[in-house]
Amino acid sequence: MEKINLALVDDDYLIVTLLKSFFAQVDGFDVVFDTTDGHQLYKFLEQKNEVIIDVLLLDLKMKTVDGLEVLKQVKIKNPEIKVIVISSHYQDNSIGFMVKEGVAAFLPKGLSPFELVDIIKQVQQTGFYFNNEQILILREQISTKAPKPLVENEDCLTDREKEIVRLLCHQKTAKEIGETLFITQRTVEGHKNNIFSKIGVRNVAGLIVYALNKQIVSLGELSIN
Repeated sequence: MEKINLALVDDDYLIVTLLKSFFAQVDGFDVVFDTTDGHQLYKFLEQKNEVIIDVLLLDLKMKTVDGLEVLKQVKIKNPEIKVIVISSHYQDNSIGFMVKEGVAAFLPKGLSPFELVDIIKQVQQTGFYFNNEQILILREQISTKAPKPLVENEDCLTDREKEIVRLLCHQKTAKEIGETLFITQRTVEGHKNNIFSKIGVRNVAGLIVYALNKQIVSLGELSIN
């Protein structure tokens, strides 16, 4: 398994130092960039380095630039980077907002670093991490505010697309889905993009909320820890 390249952005130098030291001792991880200043992250990304950031661990409270602004700029200019927001300002009522902004996970500070390792691995593999409680909150927040899809009949998604939705909700990668359905990984990615466009979501977390609302999957069958 290839190493997961991490970037750490937190205005607390001690937290950055401790996390960097911790991940240096964990197999499969490499901290390729760390800073207490969001502007330094911008500069690093603008340099078009050969080193690719897979997952960004981002704090919301920043001294020089707001963490939400960093998130916005990263999702616009480097949408391939998966962003995990870890904040002492974590609130349940902000989960829906964070999903709409494109975060892969929203976590409170103080969680175990070993738990964080597992979460990062899941984010790298599936593109998201939300526990059962957060999924319930997301369903309530997004379902009451999000507009309905333009196509409301049962033919909105084909049977093949619904099957792909189910597999994505069960945290299967494009490669694994291709092997299950006997199609190429590229074909799976094409179906995935079409599905996102059809139902108006930006990431797998939004897809899960849609699938729950449309009863394509049930909360009980989702293997989310």
